[in-house]
Amino acid sequence: MSSTSRGAKRAIESRGTLAGPPRMADVAALAGVSKMTVSRVLAGTGVAPATRERVQQAIDELGYVADAAAGALSSGRSAFAAVLVPSLASSNFSDTVRGLTAALEPHGLQLLIGDTDYDLEREERLVRSMLRHQPRCIALTGAQHTAATRELLVRSGVPVVEMWDLPASPIDAAVGFSNTKAAREMVRYLCERGYRRIGFIGGASELDRRGLERLKGYQQEMKARGMSERVVRLGESPITMSHGAPALDKLLQQWPDTDAVMCVSDMSAFGAIMQCHRRGLSVPGDIAIAGFGNFEVAACCTPTITTISVDAYGIGAHTGETLLAALAASDGNGAGKPARASLRKRVIEYTVIARESA
Repeated sequence: MSSTSRGAKRAIESRGTLAGPPRMADVAALAGVSKMTVSRVLAGTGVAPATRERVQQAIDELGYVADAAAGALSSGRSAFAAVLVPSLASSNFSDTVRGLTAALEPHGLQLLIGDTDYDLEREERLVRSMLRHQPRCIALTGAQHTAATRELLVRSGVPVVEMWDLPASPIDAAVGFSNTKAAREMVRYLCERGYRRIGFIGGASELDRRGLERLKGYQQEMKARGMSERVVRLGESPITMSHGAPALDKLLQQWPDTDAVMCVSDMSAFGAIMQCHRRGLSVPGDIAIAGFGNFEVAACCTPTITTISVDAYGIGAHTGETLLAALAASDGNGAGKPARASLRKRVIEYTVIARESA
């Protein structure tokens, strides 16, 4: 280090701990360059290699961290992608976040994550808060939002992707599948296996729109086949393993001759199977149990759980690709709206995974 740099460092250190964290001016002084040069190094724009190395060394020595918020204000954009999911406790939504991260992080976008807890008003508050950070793009779960949330997203001027559902009129783009059709597919599978007295176990909350769509699919297919519904709705979202046992008991109390049960998720299916064990019922000998989601527990349970498999990681990855394509189009033509015209719905495939429980 030159004598000038050593003097600069001593001057910086003399400011003492009360002066706060290192500033860009401190980096510039230590490297012997202007603040503009430091800014260019941080932005990755044209600076001579030797100068860049000297500035980076000063940054490392001082432990300087650039102010991302200030950078966003000056450039009109941030390096964040805002993401909203109903529950990070769900492995499916966690996998979706992993898929988003894998797609966006190599392009310099970090996730700003919010957990809505299946609450549309909370989602609205989170959207308002996240928009203050000027995200480059937004991904949120589901097709149901408050009118204010939709207005905020439309007016934001950034690409928006709704995940997991396929709304009739997406805000920008949608990546997902029809929960209704997937549930109908499971009922068809059970009927093909010879079951006729099929029940449904779901949650009581109106907030879990995907659960309600699965119930709707069950009801549609049962009606199409001329079979009577046997529905038990019990518990708030998110549905956990603990919901399965009391829901199964309630179902069998009302319809003791039930020969198969479709559960709104693998979590409740696991709880129902454990309750069958406690009641001395054989699965699937006495009663078949099917789930939804292909959670890890479905493959580890005894018996293993027949379920609907959805590529949760793929939903995140495809959402990330859709957002990147929109950003590229937006950057190319200088505005967000022309990019929106090319966005579309992307359908994710699902399949019945036949295992031991049904």
